[in-house]
Amino acid sequence: MCRFSFVLGVSAFLAAAFLVSRLMQVARFSTRVGCVYAKITASTAIRTAMDDPFVYLNGTLTPLSEAKVPVLDRGFIFGDGIYEVIPVYGRTLFRPSQHLARLFRGLAAVSIVNPHSERQWLELIDEVVRLQPAADQLVYIQVTRGVAPRVHAFPHSEPTPTVFIMSNPLIPIPASTREQGVACVTMEDQRWLRCEIKSISLLGNVLAAQNAAANDANETIQFRDGFLTEGSASNVWVVKDGSLIGAPRDNLILEGIRYGLMEELCAADHIPFKTQRISRAEVFAADEVLLSSASKEVLPVVSIDGHTIANGKPGPIYKKLYAAYQAAKIA
Repeated sequence: MCRFSFVLGVSAFLAAAFLVSRLMQVARFSTRVGCVYAKITASTAIRTAMDDPFVYLNGTLTPLSEAKVPVLDRGFIFGDGIYEVIPVYGRTLFRPSQHLARLFRGLAAVSIVNPHSERQWLELIDEVVRLQPAADQLVYIQVTRGVAPRVHAFPHSEPTPTVFIMSNPLIPIPASTREQGVACVTMEDQRWLRCEIKSISLLGNVLAAQNAAANDANETIQFRDGFLTEGSASNVWVVKDGSLIGAPRDNLILEGIRYGLMEELCAADHIPFKTQRISRAEVFAADEVLLSSASKEVLPVVSIDGHTIANGKPGPIYKKLYAAYQAAKIA
């Protein structure tokens, strides 16, 4: 009984110590960012960072379970908003300036006021990251036009944008999956024609992702009028004769942050890089096919619609780019 009481006491002490640490971080946040009021409720005392993490919503740090938006928020009603995802390695944001620049371009493209400077955004993101227990994370940022009566056109009186930030543990792709490569399926790209905007209106992407899930595949590779666009949540690359080739940077794809990174990695490793229209036949005849995204990093595709790509194994360009990507994460 004494031993049990001792163990229970130590466990309670450690839990209390972690809670105090989190509350101190929130208190520092409210002190350093004067316009932000950190909402801490009594129920926080029985939560952990894993099952109910702190998120940021409209100037408040709050447990995820308590974060709420009005039903007339235009993001909820119309999908009228922009989002961004930033990977974090060892509690350090990866290419934050590039990610925020894309967020700013998206907001400008749909005429949503950017509520913060780059410095302010980085401060807010840093506080959310600091409150999570995982060292490697995926930060999700969403900005909607705000709350207004349900009318399709923009409100006459500009509402205050709704700003939401959360971060989840970044789950790495298993080594066995990387060694074997993944299977993909294809479908016609049925999304709108402004895919360069990272809109929260993602029904087309959701249907493409479900197509992959229903076929036990890692990703759906999409084609528009017979030419490659992208995956449901990743850019798609082909390798031919030692060159890495991507779809054109236009309105038919979201130019992933890895687009620029892949070009840099290719230049450093003397791998020819180009973008051009890629036919369906050229994808299936590729020496290698790769996926890239914040969560996948770089991932080899070894079959598409049951058709084996080349010899059905991850190729040398993938291996070079994956190694270079890992080096870039700690540079």
